Amino acid sequence: MEASTRYYSASSKRGQGLERSRVTELHYMVPVDNITSILEVGILSHARSGAIPHLSVANEDVQRLRATKAVPPGRPLHEYVNLYFDARNAMMFAIRDQHPIVLRVSAQVLDLPGVVVTDGNAANAATKFEPAGSGLDLLDPDRVYAHSWNSDDYWEKCERKRQRQAEVLVPDVVPATYITGAYVRNRFDLARCQTVAGDLIVEVNRRVYFDD
Repeated sequence: MEASTRYYSASSKRGQGLERSRVTELHYMVPVDNITSILEVGILSHARSGAIPHLSVANEDVQRLRATKAVPPGRPLHEYVNLYFDARNAMMFAIRDQHPIVLRVSAQVLDLPGVVVTDGNAANAATKFEPAGSGLDLLDPDRVYAHSWNSDDYWEKCERKRQRQAEVLVPDVVPATYITGAYVRNRFDLARCQTVAGDLIVEVNRRVYFDD
């Protein structure tokens, strides 16, 4: 069925941080071919996923940059699973024609040990990192959930784009029990995903893929 409701409130007020109650799910982009293994072992960090055959939708140049980054107080960024508050962001815009699946992950992962929240793209030098308990205070909900990051001012556009990619970083693995469903781009992708998704609820969500 078509996804008919949004998973956040558009009435959030800028500058007050993101209220925990507004975060009802998080997102992870993945090729449909990886769904079977993810439902068996969970979503693995970049460092751990190398041990399992898989496909990737990630930009290799971006991954090389992320490989140089550390999450305070010093653990490598690639040892974390990176989830987005909303998959309608710059990464999705770049890879949408690859038709990635968007896994919906319970916001309860915020309560797992060692989880970190960023106020933008974790690879960006301007991005701040905080433990999940206080990290939501970093976020501007109007930017994180904005329909568009466009602006007539180039630098303002860059900043909005960075903020739109705020992340939740989960150490090592997101257990499969936290996966609540999936979004796909169209009916064709729905049929493909349903063949490997088991009991996972899969819905078409055109907004996430910039098709609205």
